[in-house]
Amino acid sequence: MLQTGFARTDITPYLGTSLQGYFHPRYAEGVLDPLQAHAVAFDNGEKKAVLIGLDLIGIHQSLMGELRQAIGEAVGLPAEAIFICCTHTHLGPGTADARGNRENEDYREFLRRRLQDLAVMALKDVAPTEMLYTRGEAKDVAFLRRFRMKDGSVRTNPGRQNPDIIAPIGHCDETSSLLILKREGKPEIGIVNFQVHPDVIGGSLISADYPGFVRRTYEKLIPNSYCLYLNGAQGNLNHIDVRLPKGERSGGYSRARYMGEKIALSVIANYCHADKLEGDTIDYIQAPLTVWYNKGRPEQLEEAMRIHQRYLEVGEDKKVFPEGAVKGMGATTLVAEAVRIVALMEKPDTTTLPLTALRVGDFALAGLPGEPFNEIGSAIKEASPFPLTMASCCANGYEGYFPTEDCFAEFSYETATANYRADTATNMIRISLELLNKIK
Repeated sequence: MLQTGFARTDITPYLGTSLQGYFHPRYAEGVLDPLQAHAVAFDNGEKKAVLIGLDLIGIHQSLMGELRQAIGEAVGLPAEAIFICCTHTHLGPGTADARGNRENEDYREFLRRRLQDLAVMALKDVAPTEMLYTRGEAKDVAFLRRFRMKDGSVRTNPGRQNPDIIAPIGHCDETSSLLILKREGKPEIGIVNFQVHPDVIGGSLISADYPGFVRRTYEKLIPNSYCLYLNGAQGNLNHIDVRLPKGERSGGYSRARYMGEKIALSVIANYCHADKLEGDTIDYIQAPLTVWYNKGRPEQLEEAMRIHQRYLEVGEDKKVFPEGAVKGMGATTLVAEAVRIVALMEKPDTTTLPLTALRVGDFALAGLPGEPFNEIGSAIKEASPFPLTMASCCANGYEGYFPTEDCFAEFSYETATANYRADTATNMIRISLELLNKIK
């Protein structure tokens, strides 16, 4: 018999903690809403697993491995049974940058202890459970952020009502999904999955961004419930509709609230028509994906080192170039490329990334350790052998952007900062589906 448990804890850092998400320094100046960690425990009497969702931008796999091991030891489970996903909010503390350099050491220790306690509490809360699922569609929430321009180039976030835009590039997945865990004698649990970048509010005030509103809206409208939010493959999606002028639904706290409410309502709309999921099998699997580093060409090294050094001196991407020479995302893109090239100079040619999957009955979760493009998540969900499959970004590691292979034909922010070569996305889809089929 399947049993599930739930626990929630506060993981808000102290003021002054460095925040992560941009190419300029920010430090927490206040709190708009608390950051939280949520855990759902699964237990069928023979096997157990714990799914944890964090209001953090991402955790590099070097620390993620330590956390999963420590949590597993606290509850007597292997590290592979601990599945950790970050929402990717840009208003939370960093634990390591995208290259694995450690930061906020005291917060890292605080987080470890909190998550160990969280897993213990979730496993103590288990009750007999029936699983159901439904899907929805959330319009006017996620938008493609890469565009073909009149000069033939590709630009990320080219500006609102830019007359040089021809058309967006890619496919925007607006589907949402909901796993309902109805428990005997205890509040039910809703796990919501959607995909869009949580960089809506901006600034230096701590916030869970729109994922916090998803959870609060769900729990307000579904009596006696808890909610965990899993962000999907959102690497090429954000909240900005470039067709609208600046200031009109452009961002901020109210826009984050609108998005969170819209996502929650999209699954609640079909709540009464949820279908039952069968089975109580619990299984988890992890496999290494061998990838080639996206190193710079020899002729790029000198210029990359110059830009990188200038970036270290001034501390902000927009100040690296003479005023007016390179604007907006153009400056960020060039700095991001230089940072990548310098960081990868001494790396070996290949490394491995952890791909993970979790199965509970007829429900499955595919974990992707970074920011995969929308098309990657869609391909996995559509080809999965399970009735309900969710894809989660920033899961069990954070290794930057994973653009689709075709995107590498042209220069853009996401390909400029991508740590790994073009075929990574194709292989990520292939291995993820192999894992799902193995545990099916």
